[in-house]
This record gives sequence, structure tokens and C-alpha cells, in this order.
Amino acid sequence: MKFSTKAIHAGQEADPTTGAIMTPIYQTSTYAQTGMGEHKGYEYARTGNPTRSALEACIAALENGTYGLAFASGLAAENTVLSLLSAGDHIVSCDDLYGGTYRIFERVMRRYNVETSYVGASTSAEYERAMRPNTRLIWLETPTNPLLSLVDIRAVADIAHRHNVLLVVDNTFCSPYFQQPLELGADIVLHSTTKYINGHSDVIGGALVTNNQAVYEALKFHQNAAGAVPGPFDVWLTLRGVKTLAVRMRQHEANALAVAKFLSEHPRVEKVFYPGLPSHPDHQLAMRQMSGFGGMVSFQFRGVLEDVDRVVRRFKIFTFAESLGGVESLVCHPASMTHGSIPREIREARGLTDTLLRLSVGIEDLEDLLKDLEQALA
Repeated sequence: MKFSTKAIHAGQEADPTTGAIMTPIYQTSTYAQTGMGEHKGYEYARTGNPTRSALEACIAALENGTYGLAFASGLAAENTVLSLLSAGDHIVSCDDLYGGTYRIFERVMRRYNVETSYVGASTSAEYERAMRPNTRLIWLETPTNPLLSLVDIRAVADIAHRHNVLLVVDNTFCSPYFQQPLELGADIVLHSTTKYINGHSDVIGGALVTNNQAVYEALKFHQNAAGAVPGPFDVWLTLRGVKTLAVRMRQHEANALAVAKFLSEHPRVEKVFYPGLPSHPDHQLAMRQMSGFGGMVSFQFRGVLEDVDRVVRRFKIFTFAESLGGVESLVCHPASMTHGSIPREIREARGLTDTLLRLSVGIEDLEDLLKDLEQALA
């Protein structure tokens, strides 16, 4: 099946009992068993739920993966991956990454003697130089959050596998519609399904996908043991949202490219970050690695911190809010919002300045979005 067909049908066969086209919400905590060790595939809802199984199968299919797991949040999915590590292990990560990921690396995992080294996202050789005998994981975001740098997944996968290390790729910004890291050598793909996969800003969730059975079984064990699983209604909402992923992503990209071009020509804008622009340093990699450029645009405008508040208060269609990937357009100030947990000196050294704004470009009418940007920056 092609992508759009899988989004609508994978893992979502008609209900065998009633013939219902939409996957039912199995709102139950437990399941009747016929005898000792005899059941119909489900015992307890933390361990498994038919609604959740449908979502897990669907997301796995969209990533061209074999095994999928759903979680209560993207960070719950991240924590499950990190549960594969032991005290004394080492992580190599791209240096531009979501503030919540940095927080769990530095304020949670470091307490358990798991250290993380950060390297420039776009320089594959830096990942090789950062490897240690105790390195167990390479962690990538591509495009990165919020500076939208790209990592050459295939090149870093080669490094990881030469060192017998797992490669994890956070694919939230692209969604599986525009990028499929397993096809490029990744071992685990991570999503905050809160974002593009659900696409309607009404549910929190996460997911992991892998082709490695041993890795899947270890992740599944931790999913069950720690219990950070989504409820069936949240899963059902995500299943409903994913059905329109392909059509939404096409419109997100079309609008984002036009917004990026508009901003790149605006006198108040100092720099635009969008891999679809030929001026982006990773544009050629984006052409090879991705089938589209996504709906995220970041930009620095000419001004000082006080100007940020003036600008965001003027928006009428773009909503000043955290998160991304919904049908509505959002504007975020990473330094004070999504990346506030990263110390200022580290943020600024990585290029994340106080005048950087991150746009999640929605699927509204483009003319309205451009007018809103114009009047806000005026």
C-alpha cells in the first residue's frame, strides 16, 4: 500500500464483532480470561489494548517498520529508550535539540551516571570523534529543534553500526510522510504523536518504531514495566488524526515554503532557517534525505528581547503557544518556552538567541498568514 492508504487502513481493519469501520474505543482496564493462561490476546490494559494496538500497527507501517509502541507522551517514549541504558553508559547527541530532551539527559540520566556528549548536528565526522568505548546510543533530531539543521542519517548510521551502537532518530518535525529514518539505517524512530501525526492539538502522545525484534522486546518490557501508556480515547483521537496526515503535510509544506520566502525578503528579518530554501546550508542533504521540507520555519528578526513581546502580541492568526504540528499556525519563543530548560550560555553558544522565533505553519489560507506576519513585524 502507498502512504495515504496505509494512514487510513494499516492496523485498522473493520471491527470483527460489529463490522464498525472506525476502530472502537476499548474503554476497559481488564479482559475476561477463559482459564489459566487462556485469553484472547489481552490480559490487562497497561500491557495491551486493541485500540492502542491499531495505532501501533499504523505508525509502524507508516515508517516502514515492523514493530510500533505507543506512549502517553513523546517524553515517555524518550524515557523508554533511555531505559535501555545502564549506569556508566554514554550518549552522543546532536547539540541543537528539544529542551525537554536536554532536560532528561542532563537532570535525569546524569543522576544515574549516564553522560551525554553534544556535537554539531550537520558534521557527521564529529559523531565519530565523540564515540567512546562506553557509548551505547547516538541520538539525532533532523531537522533539529529549533534551528532546523539536518543530520545525514545514513552517514551517522554507518558510524553507529561500526561501533555496535543504537541510532535513535526523532522524526517528529518531518513526520513519516517526509522522512523515513529506518530506511536510512536508524534502529529506533521516535515521535511525539502530539504533533503532526495527531495534527489537531487535542491530545498528548508518543511512539517508537523499530525493525529489530530484540530492541522491540526490550522496549515493550519497559513500556509495560513503567506503564506510561496512552488511554484508549487519546489513542482513538490520534488514529483519527493520522488518517489525514498526507494531505495535511502537503499543505503545511506549501505554506511553510511561501512563509520562508516571504521572511527571507523582509527588512526586519535577519536570518531564516528552513531547509527548503536553496540558501540553507543543508538544502542538498534535504533534497536527498527527505521527500519534502516540512512545516517548521524559524527566523531571527532585527531587534532586542523587548521587541519579541511586542511582535508576538500583534499576531492575530498565528497563536503564541508552545507545541507544533497542528492545523493551526503557532509562533513560539524557544528561549523562554520550549528550550527554557537549557542554560542561557549554552543556548546562545548554539545559536539560539533571544530574537529567534519558531513558526509551526498551519494549513490556513496562505494570504491570511502572510498578512498576519506583515502586520506583526511592521
